[in-house]
Amino acid sequence: MCTLVSLFGFSSEQENEIREAAPGWNAVFAKPEGIDPALLRDAEVVCGWHSVAQEALAEGMPRLKWVQTGSAGVDNLPLAELARLGVVVTTASGVHPAPMAETAFAMLLAFTRNLHHAVRNQAERRWEKAEAYGELRGKTMGVVGAGQIGTEVARLAQAFGMRTLGVRRSGRETEHFDGMASFEGLDDVLAESDVVVNILPATDETYRLFDAERFARMKPGALFVNIGRGRSVDTDALVEALRSGRIAGAGLDVFDPEPLPADHPLWGMDNVIVMPHIGGLTDRYKERLAGLFIRNLRAYIENGAPEANLVDYRRGY
Repeated sequence: MCTLVSLFGFSSEQENEIREAAPGWNAVFAKPEGIDPALLRDAEVVCGWHSVAQEALAEGMPRLKWVQTGSAGVDNLPLAELARLGVVVTTASGVHPAPMAETAFAMLLAFTRNLHHAVRNQAERRWEKAEAYGELRGKTMGVVGAGQIGTEVARLAQAFGMRTLGVRRSGRETEHFDGMASFEGLDDVLAESDVVVNILPATDETYRLFDAERFARMKPGALFVNIGRGRSVDTDALVEALRSGRIAGAGLDVFDPEPLPADHPLWGMDNVIVMPHIGGLTDRYKERLAGLFIRNLRAYIENGAPEANLVDYRRGY
């Protein structure tokens, strides 16, 4: 009998739907801290990833063929080892566009309407207006990493009356973008953008892509939002760009290092919004991940391989 182990906290109804999609399988649903290591070592399919799975892999998981992650990024997985073993990895891409895009706009609207200042003033019972208030309409947004999440960000931007420019590896045009460039055109997009939203994954190629030189190429007074991965930004260079006024503000959901150390200067900067890596969280997360996993599980049982969101080991995502 084939064994499926889910380390993700699905509801009982979702667990039943998964069982129905895999008749004849031994479907195990458990919290990571309560899982029997023997079950993991016997698993052919694992949904979710945790240190207990990492430990089981180190001890040997000879039957493992497929890992479905609960995240869009896979930089927390031992990709080299999984590739060596021939294990297929699929991401949760498609689960996150709505909450991630809304997180980006929550921060952008906070900056343009100075809500972050209003909240801080409220905590001190201080009635005080900001020096200036702006708006997004008529501004240009550059989306670096124009995948599913980036496309949803661009759709919302157009609804706000913004011009949208995208950057993606292929440079291929897609809906909701007024212009698209490959990474060779990144600097030109940065120079044109009033708002830059970074949604890049953590790979060797993207490591500290946003360095001092890139921040220097950004439009003076631009806003920077990072909902991708912290490792794609040189944090020291970002701090300097904020201190110098080169960029007007930064909305950050991800960091390098992470969690952000308590003594880090970003905490005390008035033009920074710090969020604890919650951009993709939503009360519909389990529902969407269950639907994706069931779709992939049916394809795996019928055709021998999941059909959606396969990780390309060469690219690292």
